[in-house]
Amino acid sequence: MRGKMNESFKSGFVTIIGRPNVGKSTLMNHLIGQKIAITSNKPQTTRNRIQTVYTDTERGQIVFLDTPGIHRAKNKLGEYMVNVAEHTLGEVDVILWLVEPSNFIGAGEQHIIKQLRKTKTPVILVINKVDTVERERVLEFIDTYRRQFDFAEIIPASALRGQNTDTVIDMIFKYLPYGPMFYDEDTVTDQPERAIVAEIIREKALHALDDEIPHGIAVEIDRMKQRKDQDIIDIEATIVCERESHKGIVIGKGGSMLKKIGSNARYEAERLLEMKVNLKLWVKVRKDWRDSDSMMKNFGYNRDEI
Repeated sequence: MRGKMNESFKSGFVTIIGRPNVGKSTLMNHLIGQKIAITSNKPQTTRNRIQTVYTDTERGQIVFLDTPGIHRAKNKLGEYMVNVAEHTLGEVDVILWLVEPSNFIGAGEQHIIKQLRKTKTPVILVINKVDTVERERVLEFIDTYRRQFDFAEIIPASALRGQNTDTVIDMIFKYLPYGPMFYDEDTVTDQPERAIVAEIIREKALHALDDEIPHGIAVEIDRMKQRKDQDIIDIEATIVCERESHKGIVIGKGGSMLKKIGSNARYEAERLLEMKVNLKLWVKVRKDWRDSDSMMKNFGYNRDEI
């Protein structure tokens, strides 16, 4: 199927941007119909540009780049994430900007508008979470944003409830160029399975741990191998944290927290890989890894790529 081309077939790259925790991963998971990006109610969850692919064999193919949220950086990892997000704006065919329903355009949104003004790429504004506000107020919010920037389209939606997500797809296709299929039609993501499994474990850790654990955790997959002639895959992974005190919290009393993270991650990984998973987790301390170039590279955040 690769390289398929007909006169009405469109294809291109779309980036989903927005401040942290605005619902980008939730939207992408809903559009793709399969869980790829990790979701968490804690900001800065998505660390890399996760590419997912939406294929409609009649209309075309959309390749989504789900970037880290654009925000003010506090350390080298933060700088890396912001650079990746802003760098992507000039590389895509359509920008999807997600905002929360509000009349207040804060410093974070102003910063994004400033970045958008530097590009000629069409920008579709999605006002997300409209299920949380009164319907008549949505028009006010549309008006507020329309005055700030010349958007190609403005769509009120709810990623969580699937409201207007079909319209989002329709509008993306409206602005995509005509072109060939980049990926086979059954492709959903180009991220290697190891990277997705690592993200699943990290998501389950973020969900299970209290706010006392900041974002100083990373996950390394030490081993991932399918057993010969069996639908069982053995996975060994290490959760890396920045402080000794965090290690104790991640492990929990009598190993209870680590067990909880492991069983939640195993369930999700089995759904993804469509086979039984035997998961073993360890916890290590590596002080200040987020400010170390070499450690960041070790966890898959490569500064040379941006």
